[in-house]
Formats: sequence, structure tokens, C-alpha cells
Amino acid sequence: MSPATLAMNHSSSLPLAGNPVAPLRSPGYWQGVLTRLRGDRVAMGAGLVVLGLLAMALFGPWLAPSDPILGSVMKRLQAIGSPGYPLGSDELGRDMLSRLIVGARLSLFMGLTPVLCAFVIGSLIGIVAGFAGGWVNTLIMRSVDVLYAFPSVLLAIALSGTLGAGIFNSLLSLTIVFVPQIARVAEAVTAQARGRDYVEAARASGASAFTIVRVHVLGNVLGPIFVYATSLIAVSLILASGLSFLGLGVKPPEPEWGLMLNTLRTAIYVQPGVAALPGAMIFITSIAFNLLSDGLRSAMENKA
Repeated sequence: MSPATLAMNHSSSLPLAGNPVAPLRSPGYWQGVLTRLRGDRVAMGAGLVVLGLLAMALFGPWLAPSDPILGSVMKRLQAIGSPGYPLGSDELGRDMLSRLIVGARLSLFMGLTPVLCAFVIGSLIGIVAGFAGGWVNTLIMRSVDVLYAFPSVLLAIALSGTLGAGIFNSLLSLTIVFVPQIARVAEAVTAQARGRDYVEAARASGASAFTIVRVHVLGNVLGPIFVYATSLIAVSLILASGLSFLGLGVKPPEPEWGLMLNTLRTAIYVQPGVAALPGAMIFITSIAFNLLSDGLRSAMENKA
């Protein structure tokens, strides 16, 4: 083979300047997060508990063995394990198992909805403030700090007390409580992303601010904001139950765990086990969401 032929073959094996070699395909970021999350047994166990609670909330009316509203005064405060009452009965003779199952729907709704609404509103506020910077950032974030300065519990009680009792007012109060917290996180991560090289390159290429945020910023900031929002679900659930316990949330006779704690507080000396059941459900649900949130955050922060 001649030297010219060898040189031609060698040159054909080299990448052309206009056709760079395609990089090796690697698993996507979220695929890696899912893989690491599957390896976390604690997070997966908490996820199974959360799925079970969500299934209970969705199919509760069909899973409940009896009507959670109707009761019998003659069967009031039955002990756990009584015939026909596996988890006892409340102060009006209503089956506790049925009320706990059906109550999961309203309790989870009160816990998840404010966080979801605050995630949308707080993310929008924080991303605008973080990307705009300057006086816009100062105006927005100092206004947010006014609400952020108050403790969550006191602010929720004050707002609910001012607006009045009811499900909608409780949801509105809790949403207002969580918006400043999510907005601060969104502003912080957006301000970091704004200084990245790819954002500067997009700005230099003439892309509009909306395009830069939509294409280059959202995908990098929504993950951390979402993880932080999931950590607020347990807090939201506890605050919503607390408002119902104080008479500022769900009204009787609707089955809701916080309201059930309120109505059973006088029975704690007669049937302490029955009176503690709604509190146990709130505790289990809060722990499950916290563990799942911690596992998700660890999976997202692990870059290995």
C-alpha cells in the first residue's frame, strides 16, 4: 500500500472540523436521581407508605367498612378490638376505622393543596425577583420578608382567625404562610443560575429574558424548589390539623384527623388508645413525607 493511500485512510478516520464526534450517551439527570432513590430503602419505604395513604384518600369511601358519619350513642367509645369496631368508636358511636380511612382524603387535601399553590406562586415570585435583580429584587423580596418575619403557626392562626373558619379560608391562610418560604428559595437558586456561563452566552446571542428563563433557567431551578416544597408537606399537614383542632379549619361532622383529635380530647381518660389514633395517623403521614423528601434531596444532591 502506497504512502498516499495510508495518509488518505488515516485522514478519513479523523473527525472533520464541521462534524465533531458525538459524545457518549449517558443516563439523564432525572434517571440518575431515580436510580439513587431506588437504592434508598428508607425513602422507598416512606414512598410506599405515602402511596398507601394516597390510595386510602382516593378510594376511602369504598374501603370504609361502615358509614363514617352515622353512629349510635349506645355504641359510643367502644374499645379497640370490639366486635364490629376494629379500632373502636368515637364519642358519638361512629366507627373509628371508617373515619380514619375517609378522613385521609380531607387531611391530605388540606396538607397538599397549600404547598402546591404556594409552589406555583412562590416559584413565580422568586424566579422573577432572582432573574431581574436590582430594585425589582429588592422591592419583591423585602415585601416577602414582611410575611416571612412571622412564625408560621402564629401567622396561620392569625389569618384563619381573621378570615373565619372553613376549608377555603384555611387553604388560603396556609398558602400565604408558605409562599414567602418558597419564594426565598426560588430567588436564591435563580440568582445563582443567572450568573452561569450558559445564561450569559444566551444573553449575548440576543435571546429575550423570557426565552432565557424558559429554556435555560427553569430546568435548573425547579428541581431544588420542588424538593424544598416537598419538605413543607408535613408542616402543612400539621398546621392544617392544628387549625381544625382549634375550630378554624374543617367543621363537623366531616371526618378529618385534626378535627377528630378535638372531638376526642375529652375521651382520653376513658379510651386513650382510641383518642390517640388520629394523632398517630398525623404522625405517620408527616414522618413518611419527611423521609421521602429527605431521600429525594439526597438523590438530587448526589452527583456521583
